[in-house]
Amino acid sequence: MTTDASRPTRSGVRADVARTWMLTAASKPDTFVRPGEVDAIILDLEDAVAVADKPTARRHVVDRLGGGHEAWVRINDATTAHWADDLAAIRDLPGLSGVMLAKTESGNQIESTAERLPDDTPIIALVESAVGLEAAPDIARAHGTFRLAFGSGDFRRDTGMSDDPTAMSYPRSRLVIASRAARLPGGPIDGPTLSTNETILQRDCTATVSLGLTGKLCLRADQAAVINRALSPSPHDVAWAQDVIADLGPDGERVRDGSDMPRLARAKKITHLAELFGLDR
Repeated sequence: MTTDASRPTRSGVRADVARTWMLTAASKPDTFVRPGEVDAIILDLEDAVAVADKPTARRHVVDRLGGGHEAWVRINDATTAHWADDLAAIRDLPGLSGVMLAKTESGNQIESTAERLPDDTPIIALVESAVGLEAAPDIARAHGTFRLAFGSGDFRRDTGMSDDPTAMSYPRSRLVIASRAARLPGGPIDGPTLSTNETILQRDCTATVSLGLTGKLCLRADQAAVINRALSPSPHDVAWAQDVIADLGPDGERVRDGSDMPRLARAKKITHLAELFGLDR
């Protein structure tokens, strides 16, 4: 069982900082291996699979993760009978990297899920409703929660809100604040962009970054390059960070006043991410 959430994903990027999270239907095993630069794969047993196909989809996941491959699995929400069946099928698979719990609406749902999995299995709580958003602090503090994620499509259907970045700024910000307050190891993962228009994808990524989310779900591998670039430090950022550290010293030995400390902290964070993403090579 892969329980160390800092262990690299299939792309070599650690799960706590992984940017692109590809959802792929567990009922279609021919799509399990995707080209491109996706950081993490999530085999989807929930929305992407019809009810009649769920038993077959579980068998595909068992074959895949029991046969030398690794991936995350999105399981059905805790209010359905499928939830227990999903957990029973996947709990002992050697290639299970972690679980995404669909439609999370309470911390108790996370803890009940964790009880049915091996110790320290990381769980991504997918928040997809007004009830879930209101419970975000409780969900973030629950035993087993690794990162929060925003199910933006279902959230819009639940609330009637549009996909305009301004309309979506409150739910995104609330997840960021809940995540940080709970000291989760990774920032929230934003919802997917359904449009094939790259301009819209860029717009959505800008909103993701500006509001403090650090990952993004995607449904197509060809979105990965744009998302990874947007959610990574730019060459300008890296150069700025290196200059700040050279000026102030890596341990702040040349800090002149209080305003230098936030700059140094930001510079060190950028440099650390650049190293994790291989941007310093």
